[in-house]
Amino acid sequence: MNMALNNQSGGNAGSRTAIDTLVWLIEDAFQEDSTHSLLANLHDMKDDEWTSLPVGAGRSIADILEHVGWCKWMYENYAFGSAAMRGDQPPLVPPGGARSRPYDELLRWLTEGHKHWLDSVRTLSNDAELEKERLTHWGKRLPTRTIIRIMIAHDLYHAGEINHLRALLNGTDRWEFE
Repeated sequence: MNMALNNQSGGNAGSRTAIDTLVWLIEDAFQEDSTHSLLANLHDMKDDEWTSLPVGAGRSIADILEHVGWCKWMYENYAFGSAAMRGDQPPLVPPGGARSRPYDELLRWLTEGHKHWLDSVRTLSNDAELEKERLTHWGKRLPTRTIIRIMIAHDLYHAGEINHLRALLNGTDRWEFE
């Protein structure tokens, strides 16, 4: 394990090794990994997959991406910003009571939220800041590294969920060798 990531004391005061590694993982989970990232699971998506629901499902791919975008905006605003965003009002929820935005608009909003989140992590001056407790949108304070870990796992979790929804919608939910 990378000791810079695991060093609870914050390591060398001027070091950015852990921050740089976390930035790489954030990008990898969102878009850089061509097979497992959140955005990779949208490649070659058919129009009807965007809002379709398999039997028994309650969330579409669009709904999941709304949620991911919402989290990027909220976590960034509370951990690094003014903590003034309201999670139940536009622009964090689609106007007019819609469950999700149209495809192009949602991807722009999601990507912009990701950029704000990533830029805030990049502005950390050194690895010691990863131990600084920051506010979450549910009112709890957590170490910065924990909030970042949550968000990396969040992108990967929902990437897998989207992958599974697409497999169910396309009738390909089985192992290749079966």
